[in-house]
Amino acid sequence: MKRQAIAEALRDGIAEEMERDEAVFCIGEDIAVPGGWGGAFTVTLGLEKRFPDRMINTPIAELGFFGVAVGAAMMGMRPIADVQYGDFLFLASDQIINNAAKMRYMSGGRCQVPLVMRAPVGATGRGSQHAQSMERYFTGVPGLKVVAISNAYDAKGILKSAIRDNNPVLIFEHKLLYGSKGARVESGAIDATSEIPDHDYVVPLDQAALRRPGSDVTILSWLLMLHFSLDAAQQLTKEGIAAEVLDVRSLAPIDYQTVGDSVKKTGRVVIVEEGPKTGGVSAEIAAGIQERFAQYLKAPVIRVASPDIPVPFSPILENAYRPSVAQIVQAVRAVTTPHAKPQRRKG
Repeated sequence: MKRQAIAEALRDGIAEEMERDEAVFCIGEDIAVPGGWGGAFTVTLGLEKRFPDRMINTPIAELGFFGVAVGAAMMGMRPIADVQYGDFLFLASDQIINNAAKMRYMSGGRCQVPLVMRAPVGATGRGSQHAQSMERYFTGVPGLKVVAISNAYDAKGILKSAIRDNNPVLIFEHKLLYGSKGARVESGAIDATSEIPDHDYVVPLDQAALRRPGSDVTILSWLLMLHFSLDAAQQLTKEGIAAEVLDVRSLAPIDYQTVGDSVKKTGRVVIVEEGPKTGGVSAEIAAGIQERFAQYLKAPVIRVASPDIPVPFSPILENAYRPSVAQIVQAVRAVTTPHAKPQRRKG
């Protein structure tokens, strides 16, 4: 066992898969510059020395190199496409949505697209065009698997599962969770390190994870907000409230089995996401819970999210914009107080 940060775990996972399978290669901007940072967040640092023929630097042309990756996947390779910031997925969205996600279906299963796409997201003092939570734009795309990693153990295991999967997988990573990144240090970084085993392992792409057991309320979250939710749950214990915290982790498909088991136990739900509330992933999860488990709810589902404005550049405004631990605590209090009435199912 060794303790690693997310960036280190991803780097080792990529290297191990490239050693295991010669069809695996990486493609993206600045991922293999000698003496560089190994991508925007040093995940690929040093891999250009070990795999000089399979670390491909590209121009600033997301639509172009994602198209190359899709075509390579269709021809039997297993590419890992690295986008510097999640916001730039908009530029590659035609290849992702119209080609990668649909080719297997349109070919009747004869054409596979084993493509992994990695994207850093989250507000970190970079302004509106480098700070968006991009999950909402891709979780409703049929044929595309979407996951979000919140610790180093999951980072490595999910990456390995994604590389070995025969479908396109989009992996979201939060900038404040990367940890050790060589030459770059993020202000306000959160400890997301894990004990990583020496042996090969994978983490399923379609399962949520219980991070803290509880009996009074279920808190559903992912990425940075998972860590905020765990902090909130710890504070709530002082008030006698036992919050169960689930890492949703699989955003498409959503693991309603694990979510439902928790909802049946607690009867109260708070969903926390960093992105704006309107049209967010939390809205889909709330609707899914209402459709499947309404009879178990003792109070309406509450969502905690950012306001419907672009991400501010000012650090002070950014911190005010993003959901806080205090907001999560307040939301939990709202659903666990005696006046929170249960919803009754009509008919």
